[in-house]
Amino acid sequence: MIRHLLEVADLAAAEVRAVLDLAARPPDALGRPLAGLGAALIFQKPSARTRHSTEMAVVQLGGHPVYTREDEVGLDTRESVEDVTLILQGYHAVLAARVHDHGVLERMVAVADVPVVNLLSDRAHPLQAIADALTMEQVGDGPLAGRTVAWVGDYNNVARSLGEISVLLGATVHYACPVGYGADDAELERLDLLGPGVVTQTHRPSEAAGGADFVHADTWVSMGQETDTAARRQAFEGFMVDEALMAAAAPDAVFLHCLPAYRDVEVASDVIDGPRSVVFQQGHNRLAAARGALAFLLGVVAP
Repeated sequence: MIRHLLEVADLAAAEVRAVLDLAARPPDALGRPLAGLGAALIFQKPSARTRHSTEMAVVQLGGHPVYTREDEVGLDTRESVEDVTLILQGYHAVLAARVHDHGVLERMVAVADVPVVNLLSDRAHPLQAIADALTMEQVGDGPLAGRTVAWVGDYNNVARSLGEISVLLGATVHYACPVGYGADDAELERLDLLGPGVVTQTHRPSEAAGGADFVHADTWVSMGQETDTAARRQAFEGFMVDEALMAAAAPDAVFLHCLPAYRDVEVASDVIDGPRSVVFQQGHNRLAAARGALAFLLGVVAP
């Protein structure tokens, strides 16, 4: 059966663990499942970490990545999503896309005979979540089960995927979001039902961070929201992760951010550049996450 990865919740808890186990292994332990094969990487939105990490993951698995810009394929302008998918799958063993609308990925899956991977959509960012979980388990010296993960900021695609993987792995997730920028009740219930972990939400950052082992943040203004910058910064006043907020967390808590970060906006400079920050380890783990996810979808089993 062909497997796709559009959201972390496409995986069962045991499968998430299998992906993390593969991601934690060195490249030479995974073989070359893409030897002589290609991977189409379609980017409607630009990226530094996603492009570099995914291209290198394909290379390390023995394949050839082909980076393709939106203006080269023109999804639904030059050709339909379905036609592009049907053509590219004749050349490649994997299709991966970074898109504006999650529905584009769902349309690809509907006609694809090869794995489709979400490199980011408006709904989810599963490879980021895998890198986040891998980092937390590395710095936490063990499984995420029983640990507490705090998110301070917008309930966006990154927050959603982080909640999914954390709950599936048995962690408690505390969201702190301004009024109007959090998850609704149906979404919180969906997350709660995914696995053994627990989800809560508050409008008070100090409450979410209290005793947390890991404190996450993200930009308040994502790509495509630039016209709302002033309104968002006003709404998120008081949600910057600073030393005072980190002091509310567990004594050995660390700070994570998916980057790019805006210093002294969503996170204080002395936090992101300080000793409790693991953002660059987290960023480097994007390569391991992509490698592990691709290996899993291609049927590699950890020895």
